[in-house]
Amino acid sequence: MDTDESSEYDEEEEEDDDDDLMLFILPALYLAYTGIGTPGQTSKATGIGTSGRTSKVMGAPGIVTPDRTSKVIGATGIGTPGQTSKVTDTAGIGTSRQTSKVADATGTETPGQTSTLIRDAEWICKVLEDDRGQGYDKLRVEPRILLEFSHYLRSNNLLRNTRGVSVEEQIGMFIYMLSRNASFQKLSDRFKHSTETIHRHIKACFDAVTAVTGEFVKPPSTQAHWKISSDPRYGPYFENCIGAIDGIHVPMTIPDSEAAPYRNRQESVSQNVMLACDFDLNFVYVSCGREGSASDAAVLYSAIESGFQVPSGMYYLVDGGYANTLSFLAPYIEVPYHTEEHEQSNLQPRDFRELFNLCHAQLRRQMKHAVCLLKMRFPILNVATSYRKETQVKIPAAAVVLHNIIQKQGGNEGLLCDQTVPFSSRKTVTLPSGDDAYGYDVAAFNDECNMGNALRDGIAQRMWADYERSLCDESEL
Repeated sequence: MDTDESSEYDEEEEEDDDDDLMLFILPALYLAYTGIGTPGQTSKATGIGTSGRTSKVMGAPGIVTPDRTSKVIGATGIGTPGQTSKVTDTAGIGTSRQTSKVADATGTETPGQTSTLIRDAEWICKVLEDDRGQGYDKLRVEPRILLEFSHYLRSNNLLRNTRGVSVEEQIGMFIYMLSRNASFQKLSDRFKHSTETIHRHIKACFDAVTAVTGEFVKPPSTQAHWKISSDPRYGPYFENCIGAIDGIHVPMTIPDSEAAPYRNRQESVSQNVMLACDFDLNFVYVSCGREGSASDAAVLYSAIESGFQVPSGMYYLVDGGYANTLSFLAPYIEVPYHTEEHEQSNLQPRDFRELFNLCHAQLRRQMKHAVCLLKMRFPILNVATSYRKETQVKIPAAAVVLHNIIQKQGGNEGLLCDQTVPFSSRKTVTLPSGDDAYGYDVAAFNDECNMGNALRDGIAQRMWADYERSLCDESEL
């Protein structure tokens, strides 16, 4: 985003002035009951438009007849198909583009507004999909999901309809920004609001989504996932595995005077974000804001100090950049860690450590896949933005919340994450892909390594014994 867009958000609320509103309403009511339109003019007295005219209806029911473009100012604001309606109640006057915008002082939805909100959501979802561009997988944000999430935020007083901008459109703008890395000017052009209005609503969305992170990013189940229990390669050995953990670097733009701690080993500026996911590709924990110079293990330990917990007897799979403990099971170091290329070459494991690393890599692929989906859906994670530092820190968590909402409605697990994404930015930077090895920089983890090694050896040796037995059975056939 351009530097001039990094100014602070406008903190002022968009409040209605009752006196000004009455000055508008009283003359309108007077005209409605005294003035009668003549042929070729706008009809006012009865609120009923005549054929071939654009009617301005000012009456109690606010009912519009078909095939007219009408401005509706009434109690219910009910429109019929074929109309583009401007729905207004006591809170203010909405704007009209491809769909109607609803303004309501209390943030509640009346029956007459439901159809308007549905049309609003349908238009926003169409915009989100049509503007994705070639090479991106579809966001798969259905109107039903947008409506449900908006209703949840509205009913919990986290967002409210404002003059001309419904909660549905606010969330739509927010998703558009994250999925397109759209500037405020781009949002202004696309949604036909001033940049000041965009600033205000994007900030409100950040605050709202941050507040509901705990509702949509929840700890995983302790029951063995079907992807493990139903597969003989994993079921008897990894039944206590509840997910995988990894760190990703998200670029940042901060003043040079503050940049030193955020410089990673690639010399770019980033925050190190810890992600934990389950085997349904949902994220179950996210920790943002740690400096890019911090190791993955240090970020994990900070998350534990902040409340991240692993149920007793359960564990997450981690890569070689983490300590191997009872709660975080890492692969064997200095032993081949089988990638997809190794599998395609059909190389057979030579001992229990290689076999363990092979199965470990196959299961951890879920983590890689989830991260790929997240970055494909929200390319803003791939570039440095010009938001304030406090806002940049919130972006990964917001993307995770929206990812989980989309995923639960049925995301595409067949997405080819390694495809070339048509996303260009002058602020694209080189980022680390993760720590190569654990640096023994967290004393609390060092004390647990012996117990973690014993757990890993026990699993690996059982796997190897069963593997050799299966080879003998095959040779006898």
